[in-house]
Amino acid sequence: MRREPFGMSVGASRLADLERASDGGSRYRLRDLFTPLDTLLVCGGDPRLTLDPKDRVNAYGCAASPEPEIWNFASSTASVISQSAYDRAALAREELMHKCLFDEVEVAFDARCEDMREELRGHLQVSPRIDVVFSPSGTDSQLHALFLARAVLGASPVTIVVGTDQTGSGTPHTARGHHFSTMTASGFSVRKDGAVAGLAGDSVAVPLLDTAPGIAMRPDADEAVLRAVETSLAQGRRVLLQIMDSSKLGWRAPSVACLDEIARRWPGKVQIVVDACQARLGRRRLRAYLDRGYMVLMTGSKFFGGPAFSGALLVPKGLSRSLGRIGEIAPGFFDYAGRSDWPKAWTGLRSRFERRPNFGQWLRWEAALSEVGSYYAVPGAFRAKALAELAAGIDSMIALSPSLRAVPAAIGMSGTDDEEFAQATIFPFTLLRDGKPVSIAETGAVHRALARDMNGDIDCSAADRQVAAQRCLVGQPVRFDQPDGKPQAALRLCVGARLVTEAWSADAAQAQRNLQHILDRIAHVVVKIELLLDSAAAAPGKPVFEV
Repeated sequence: MRREPFGMSVGASRLADLERASDGGSRYRLRDLFTPLDTLLVCGGDPRLTLDPKDRVNAYGCAASPEPEIWNFASSTASVISQSAYDRAALAREELMHKCLFDEVEVAFDARCEDMREELRGHLQVSPRIDVVFSPSGTDSQLHALFLARAVLGASPVTIVVGTDQTGSGTPHTARGHHFSTMTASGFSVRKDGAVAGLAGDSVAVPLLDTAPGIAMRPDADEAVLRAVETSLAQGRRVLLQIMDSSKLGWRAPSVACLDEIARRWPGKVQIVVDACQARLGRRRLRAYLDRGYMVLMTGSKFFGGPAFSGALLVPKGLSRSLGRIGEIAPGFFDYAGRSDWPKAWTGLRSRFERRPNFGQWLRWEAALSEVGSYYAVPGAFRAKALAELAAGIDSMIALSPSLRAVPAAIGMSGTDDEEFAQATIFPFTLLRDGKPVSIAETGAVHRALARDMNGDIDCSAADRQVAAQRCLVGQPVRFDQPDGKPQAALRLCVGARLVTEAWSADAAQAQRNLQHILDRIAHVVVKIELLLDSAAAAPGKPVFEV
């Protein structure tokens, strides 16, 4: 049968057929696919995806459609969708529409989600025995991990969260089985921090910031984790231990030696889930985690640069067998998953959830998989070279700038299984004026001003006007409470997969020029930061940008 292009006539004809069908639910679901693509890409998530009615960007400064004129070094927070990813999402929607001419919407959608699981496993080079649970965001995936941990451990565990001061803002809520927003991705209004009915429990926070003055990783992270586990188990509780790889600053904890000690001392009593939502780890390390029986949280929207939000929970096959223990499902959890989120092999669990295709979540993952595939299509040797050269260049620029002070990297982070991620990809720094840190409010104002055309708003020379006009995104401020009571905040320059993909060329000389072009842009960002700080200092009584 010849495939017809999807125009208004095909859509109208199919919708007319469905109007006459008895399955009203399918009718409305197919109709949703004809919603404008930009609208679909920001639906099926929590309020963080909402576009500002004036600027048409979400809370992270990202629009729903490509904006190639914006320079993006913000992959620790969120990225603007690329043209290639946007095109893949558009094509995926067209193909699903075509399949829905011959199958029910839910059947076609379910099949596509299963294909995406296989594609993701292939890109990550993990076993077909690894199950993939999709979700609207990494935060939603944390609730999925808590739900599965209850089945594995046979009880309501206490969640110990490593890096509570450097993970997502929703984690303190999800760790306790509480709502992390005022609305779920499925559109149900809830009370933020209210208990998810049947899922609520206890949590223990293990921050990573040293209590000494300055910004550095605590030296006793392993000891703190062991104490928290031992104390919880002594109280007769099983433990879900959420470890960090990597944090908002690129830190990882606890060490492998600490994890080995936990496995030796408390076999079967501690289930580990890895917060790898930043996706800044080598595939060898990822496989090692899964081989040890850990669940792994990840997203396609941080390092890989897909549109925010797209979450996934990777589940080792051994844990999947525990699903038979699941009896009554926490009533409030039904608001956080639909049938297609679970792998097809989990037939018993899937049958208890509604058929509720989340088109926004699906299309964001289609876009993210475009980026993941493009990144791993680049030869490994070049990926390592690119990340190393970009890291050296950014470190040098921060060190040379009088307005930036680097946040120290954690010691002893690299391992033999890190592959290209032996190099840092997140470069945090605080802002200085006359050698002293600027306020959190001004740091936030600089972050917002970087994303705007500031030509005409700040006093600068003609030579610097192009710098002031360039819109660029960097990682959102990370707050640090200090012993002296004066909190600080760090911004972050981030290297993401797309920079590597765009730099790659089979022509070595061209690839080198591409890398230098990226470094030139980063230098441009540093100069704009300096211009903003200098302009604010020159007119302290008359702010040149919003504080």
